[in-house]
Amino acid sequence: MDVIYATLIIRGFRTFAQVPMTLQGRVRDVLVELDMGHLAE
Repeated sequence: MDVIYATLIIRGFRTFAQVPMTLQGRVRDVLVELDMGHLAE
């Protein structure tokens, strides 16, 4: 699920705020690994 949410955020279909709180930490980690950490702000 982490990669799916990260992909949706990168492509503009979701925002980080729309990610469930329980997954936000892991999704943030994926975004940082992909050099897209700025999208998790």
